[in-house]
Parts: sequence; structure tokens; C-alpha cells
Amino acid sequence: MSSVRFSDGPAPPAPHTGSRGAGAALKDAPAALPPQVTVGAPPRVAVPDTRELAAQFEDEKPGRSLTGPVGLLVTGTTVGIALLALVQVFQPLPQGSKYYLIIFLAGVLPTVFLAYPAGLSIPWRPGRTPASGDGPDPAGPTRSDWLLAAAALVACLYPVLPFTVGGGGGGYDAFLDRQGLLVGLDVAMGTVLLLLLLEACRRTTGWILPAVCLLFLAYGYYGGLLPQSWPVAHAGLDFGQLVDAFYNSDSGFYGTPLDVAASYIVLFTIYGAVLDLSGAGRFFVELSAAAFRRSRTAAGRTAVASGFLLGTVSGSGAATTVSIGAVTWPVLRRAGYPAERAGGMLAAAGVGAILSPPTLGAAAFIIAEYLGVSYLQVLGWATIPTVLYYLGILLAVEIDARRSGVRPVVVHADSPWRLLGRFGYHFLSLLVITGLLALGVSATKAVVGATVLAAALSFLDRRHRLTPARLVEALGTGARGVLAVSAVCAAAGIITATTTKTGLGPQAAALLVSGAQAVSSDPAVVLALTAVLAAVALTLLGLAVPVTASFVIGWVIIGPALLDLGVAAPAAAMFVFYFAVLSEVSPPTALAAVAAAAVTGGRLVPTMWQTLRYALPAYLIPIAFVITPAGLGLLGIGGPQRVAVAAVVSALGVAVLAVAAGGWLPGVGPAGVPERILGALAGLTLLWLEPVPVTVGAVLAAAVVAGVLVRRGSANRTGEPSATPPVNPGEENSETDQRAAGRGSGGARPRRERRRRLRGQTGRRDEGRRRQRDHLQGH
Repeated sequence: MSSVRFSDGPAPPAPHTGSRGAGAALKDAPAALPPQVTVGAPPRVAVPDTRELAAQFEDEKPGRSLTGPVGLLVTGTTVGIALLALVQVFQPLPQGSKYYLIIFLAGVLPTVFLAYPAGLSIPWRPGRTPASGDGPDPAGPTRSDWLLAAAALVACLYPVLPFTVGGGGGGYDAFLDRQGLLVGLDVAMGTVLLLLLLEACRRTTGWILPAVCLLFLAYGYYGGLLPQSWPVAHAGLDFGQLVDAFYNSDSGFYGTPLDVAASYIVLFTIYGAVLDLSGAGRFFVELSAAAFRRSRTAAGRTAVASGFLLGTVSGSGAATTVSIGAVTWPVLRRAGYPAERAGGMLAAAGVGAILSPPTLGAAAFIIAEYLGVSYLQVLGWATIPTVLYYLGILLAVEIDARRSGVRPVVVHADSPWRLLGRFGYHFLSLLVITGLLALGVSATKAVVGATVLAAALSFLDRRHRLTPARLVEALGTGARGVLAVSAVCAAAGIITATTTKTGLGPQAAALLVSGAQAVSSDPAVVLALTAVLAAVALTLLGLAVPVTASFVIGWVIIGPALLDLGVAAPAAAMFVFYFAVLSEVSPPTALAAVAAAAVTGGRLVPTMWQTLRYALPAYLIPIAFVITPAGLGLLGIGGPQRVAVAAVVSALGVAVLAVAAGGWLPGVGPAGVPERILGALAGLTLLWLEPVPVTVGAVLAAAVVAGVLVRRGSANRTGEPSATPPVNPGEENSETDQRAAGRGSGGARPRRERRRRLRGQTGRRDEGRRRQRDHLQGH
């Protein structure tokens, strides 16, 4: 495969971006991409190691890089987990799905304690240097890690223990028969598993999720002591009842979240690992660069397209942000993008990986299970919102290029058609997933078929053939990528079981609705206020816990409020999903924005502001399909006419909002403050998909266009710039940056100056010719 080079001059050596280790998790997969894409941008820009940098900003903490016998043990375990998941698709265990989940967790949880360090400084640990902070521990598992792994294995396998011990055990059927009547040993083992899951979550995601789980546990135990007049009070549960709900029910540790992780997510992570090792990730980046190599906004478009395509091999926003940033930031910098603006673009494009079909985030599979629909339906619901999201980003890229005087950058690349002809087979497995789902094949069998096809097609490129050793690496990498999310999903059972046993969901929903009703009694206003309050609550929740846990909590607490107000279940579920995902770009945590700032070296808070500007449609579209029945058209529900009208009107709203946020109307010129205010009002009104608001929004949008045209005409008559585009929050605005922007060949002021000089030169030539003609006629 030919390399791709961006340059506006001679190309220096490619920046070092690190290499991808054999034990890297799926989220680190794209780290091998940058060496194939070089950027000619003197002086040389140092790009950090993408694998290590991505791990720092993930919801999940980085694991150990294990070698030697321990590395072989962990690799063997993860490969075994992968093979078990693959066999379960075609030959399910006869004891049922819960039995499979018990075996699956027995393989995952001990491996977590070996693969993830404690991150605690223990002075009495002999002969070892404590791991500093939360980083990987090069010393490998400690004695306490081995003890925790052994305890996890025993506690996980206890429900299937074939012999009786102290009134407990006795086999899987006997354990199920004791539901609601657990003996002392059952409670003890359930308590051990509870504590081990909390510790596994702390190691993989930090302290906040375990703290939230403990808060729900305390509510279940002490809720009976609350005044019974309080809406959230309940009769109270003793500790044995809570452990029974966690350990021996279908809503606890072995509930829907873990079922999704063990049945779907692990298969898709294996597929992503196979696709990456076959060279698909590198091809996607090169194709994105080649497709826009003649475009004035090639740098920005390449970043956006790469983020979308890399989402098929990495369902992580922060990891995708780091990967595309390592490739495209040097050229964005050379083109004249300020660090903060480029970081916002990269973060928004990276988060699109979680929102984009066909491999949405883990929560999308939970939606399918909760609602009892096929995964293909969930993909269909996500299609139009994804298109609108990327429409907003691309419009922002175009506006920024013209408003900031971005300089064109020459892209040296093969023809995109040549790349597609040689390596376009990487798209076939993605098409196979969609095609099999459309034919009614289950999502698990569809992704296994796509994985087999991707592995077979890898032999078309001898540099990326999946030999037996590389296939083992792919299986191990895929299974290791699901370790942390499996621990989170099992721990989420604490929240769902407590909510189910105490009735907290309906009570919290009633409180949310009553808060909206205190402001107004109009049903439409109540629904709109409830949606806004729910969006704020979900955003705040997502700042504290990973996306999967955020969705589970949001669905059991906030979902009932939307359903009680008549919102359709698909709209309510997708609403919770989008705002759970948007935590990755929401201040003050905004992991994707933090990762982008680390790549570009930009200031953190301004980068977050820019990310919000680029990701604005993702915050507004979910509200649009909740507050009105016509909004269901954005999910592809309600017939062709409703879908078409909703999509077109919302696209117009997104476009007007992009103009309002960017201060520029593409093809016309800068928008002043009045036009920007009208544009914001027009965009928000258009997203209220009812006849009257849409009409008002269209009129306001026409007024925006008219205002910009008048401003341009006035500027042309006076020969002066129409306006100095106002600077968005967090944008570089020093005099040096302004002069640098003005010097760009794409800037408006240099073009006007060149036109005036050309008009003067033409006038002088015409005057000289007229005098020469008069002189000849005189003779």
C-alpha cells in the first residue's frame, strides 16, 4: 500500500508514534496506523505514543503488559474466553444462558486481577516497587493479586459446585432452587463476589462507579429508615435479601448487562481485532486522505472521515481521537488551525465512533435486549442521527476553513479508486454484517460470519495475513478488550437489582415529572422540561461513570419518566443512549477533548468549548425526537413521508446552527451578531418538528441568509471587509495568530487586495492602449 503524505513543501521523516504490542487491548488497535501516513510540516512535530496516550484518557484504565509464564497464562485464558463465546453462538450450553454467564464471569474476573494493577502504594509489599498512580505495573501480579484471582474463581464457580458444603453447593439446579432462601454459605460467597466486583471496577474504571454501587447498596439496606412520607422511601431490605437479588436472580450480577457483554460485545471486539490486524485501520485512514486530497479542506475532512471509519475497529471515543489526531494534527497545524480548534474537531470526530453504525457502543446491544428488538433495528434508529451529527461537523469544518483563512495543503496520495480497487475488500465484512442482519440472521451469527470473512480476506495482503499466531493474538486481544466492560456490566447488576427490589425507578420518574409540572401544566411544556432535565441529569451522570453503566442507570431511573409521558420506547432508549455517550465530550471531564488537547498541546478548557461547538447536533437531535411525535421520523419510524420531512427539516436546523456557531455562511461570507442570534433561534425552532415552529424556523433561516447577503453587498459597495468574524470561546486570538490567518492563501482579505491590484493593473493597461491608438490615428 502506498503511503499518504500531506505537505506544502518537502516532507521530513515521519513522526514516531509508537508501536502496537501483542497484548494491546482493542481500544489501542489503531496505534499502528501513523507510521504509514507522513506529514510534511517543518518543523518536525513530535507525536506521542498513541497506545499509551489513549489508555490515559479511556473510561477504562490501562492494564499490565504481561510477558513470560504469566503472559502466557493470561493469553491462554483470554483465548479460552473467546473460544467459549464463539462456541456458545452455535452450540449453547444445555444448562441455559445463566450457566454460561457464570462460566464466562469465572474466566473474566480472575483475569482482571492479573491484568490490571491495584494502583495502590502498599509499603509492606516486599521486594517490589509500588505502581505509581494508575499506570501499568511492570512487576506483574503481586501475591495479593493472585489471592484475589483465586477468590474470584471460587466465588464465581460456587453456584455450579457439584457437591454439598455446609448446606450450600450441591450443583447448579440446587443453587437455583434456593432463590429467596439462601443459606449462610450462599450469602458469604455472594458477599465475596460483591466485594470482588467492586474492586475489579475500581481497578478498571476508578473509584466513582464502586462508590455509586455502594450508594445504591446503602439505599437498599437503609431505605426502610427513611420517613415513609418521602417518595423514595421503601419497606427496607436485609442484607440476605440484597445478596439474593444480586447473586441468584436474573436482574443482578448475571442480568442483561453481563449477558450483552458475554454474548455480543466480546464477539464484536474479536471482530474489531481481526479487522485491525488485517490492515483495515490503516486502509481507512489512507482512503480518507486520498478521497480529499484535492480539497481545500482536506485536513479537516480527513480527520472527520477517519474518525467515522475507524469506529468500525474501535468503539472508543478517546482511543479514536488519539489515533486520528496522531495522523492528522501535524497537517491541521500546518494548514493554520489553532490547537484548540483542531482538538475540538478531533474529539468530536472520535466520539462519532460510538454513535456510528454498524458497530455502535456497548449500550446499543443493551437497548436491543431491553426492548426485545433486533440489533438491526437499533442500527436503523441510529442512522439519521449519525448523518446529522457528521453533517454538523463537516459544515463546521467548511466554515472554519473559510473563516480562519486555512491554507491549502497538498496531499500526495494514490487515487482513492486505486486504493478501493486494491484494498476495498475490507468493507466486505461490514457489508456482510448488515446483509445478514437484514436477512434475519442473529447479530451473534452475523458478526461471527463477518469475522471469518475478514480473517480469510487478510490473505490478500501478505503483510497482514492472519497466520495461526496472529489469529491467537486477535482472539486474545478481542477477549482482553472485554474484561473491563464485563466487570462494569456485572457491577451494574447491583444498581438494576436494587432499583427493581425497591421500586426506585418509578419513584424517581415521578419526582422528575413533578418537577417539570411545578413550572407548567401544559403537557407539551412538561414533556420539553422533563427532556431537558433528563438530559442534564444524564450528562452529569455520565461525567462520573462509564458509558455502559451510565446508560443502565439512566434507563432504570430516567427512562420510566419519559415513558410515563407518552414517549415511545425506542425514542426514550435512544435519548438515554446519546446522552450517556456524550459524557465523553461534556465538560468538565470530557475524556475525548482531554485526549485531543494532549495530542495538539492546546489549552484544555478552550478545547472543550470547541468540542461542544462541533458536537452541538448530538445534544439537540435526541431532544428533537423525544418532544414531538413527528420526531420519531428521525429514528426512521412512521412512514417514508414523516422520515423524509423530519430528516430534511432537521438537516436545515443543523446547518443554520452551524452558521450561528461558526459565524460564517458558506458560499456567501461572514455572519454578524444579529444573523447569528437569528440563526440560533431558527435552528432550535426547526428542531421542534411541528408545522408552526417549522414555518417560523424557516422564515428565520431565510432572514439569516438575507442578512448575510445584505452585509456582503454593503461590504462590496464600500470595498471594505464586511465584518471581522467574532472569536468563539477558547479560540486563539492573539495579533500574531490574526496576522498568520490573514497571510493564508485562502483568506478573504488577501483575495480582495489581489482583486483591487488586478483591477488597477487592467485599468492602466487599457489607458495605455487607448493613448497609443489615438496617437496612431493622429498620424
